[in-house]
Amino acid sequence: MGLKTALYHEHLALNARMVDFGGWDMPVQYTSVLTEHHAVRREAGMFDVSHMTFVDVTGPDAKAYLQKLLANDVARLILPGKALYSAMLNPQGGVIDDLIVYAPTEANPDLWRVIVNCGTHDKDLAWMQAQAASFRVSINERTDLAMIAVQGPKANAIVGQVLGEEASALIAGLKVFQGKEFRNDWFIARTGYTGEEGVEMLVPEAEITGFWQQLLAAGVTACGLGARDTLRLEAGMNLYGHEMDDNVSPLVANMAWTIAWDHDFIGKEPILAEKNAGVAQQLVGLILQDKGVLRAEQKVIVEGVGEGITTSGTFSPTLEKSIALARVPAGDFTQVQVEIRGKKLAATVVKPPFVRNGKALV
Repeated sequence: MGLKTALYHEHLALNARMVDFGGWDMPVQYTSVLTEHHAVRREAGMFDVSHMTFVDVTGPDAKAYLQKLLANDVARLILPGKALYSAMLNPQGGVIDDLIVYAPTEANPDLWRVIVNCGTHDKDLAWMQAQAASFRVSINERTDLAMIAVQGPKANAIVGQVLGEEASALIAGLKVFQGKEFRNDWFIARTGYTGEEGVEMLVPEAEITGFWQQLLAAGVTACGLGARDTLRLEAGMNLYGHEMDDNVSPLVANMAWTIAWDHDFIGKEPILAEKNAGVAQQLVGLILQDKGVLRAEQKVIVEGVGEGITTSGTFSPTLEKSIALARVPAGDFTQVQVEIRGKKLAATVVKPPFVRNGKALV
């Protein structure tokens, strides 16, 4: 038996198929991945993401601490509640985790919110605490909060309908990648992991079940990890342990855009050396041209150049084609072969994302 979110019994009531995910009992699907995927692309779907790790960082050195900890620079966050996506690196330049950090808001001017992955919970918190030793900061994990992501073209309107005019106005006033307090200890952010419009909401555990039921009654489709993976892959978004890990640099993981080179951070020296020497590998998108299904860890053959490997793969419900992300040798080429069950199948190289806001981009 794994850890359970506050919505565990709601998942069982909907006959969800439960699986272990990072030590948590989580729904992989309720009806079908295809139905749930299309609900998010066309209307609105919701995900229980309470298994994520929520951390409050406070103290007089909080900003300086986060600047040292993260490859991206929190000094860029001028707007209250603005969010930043970043890698947290080890001294060798590998990715300990990817995360989102929210700048302080007007309501909480001394509070930085950090959200990291569940599967890396122990090592993340241990690393964050170890680096905090030389700073005047406090790191507090918020186990009293749950989180729901409501995503899709109708998501924001439905959340506003459920929560009322105040929430509707708050959401309408948010910039992309910005969050703000609502009610008592609620936090609404215009962020997501699907490539669609929508919000992610931190809610006190005592109130999460009622909110979930209200969203269901308003027509929002409950979605599991299966749809979450097909959606994020169509959106070209990385998954920790696949596209990056402790031994993969952000330059190889297509995360160079998240690095702020003008500040000092842990892991800067090795990845700067890698950048100056020329990155040997790259992360690309693949679309399979032959019949088959792309999955993680399939060999990719780049004729005359070398070999790589798929890091994530799936059938894209939106494109109705098999797609993947792949780590391959650096270079300019448009065609590769993927080895599937002993056969070499043709695939086209594209630049992710594949789909954004319901529209095919490739």
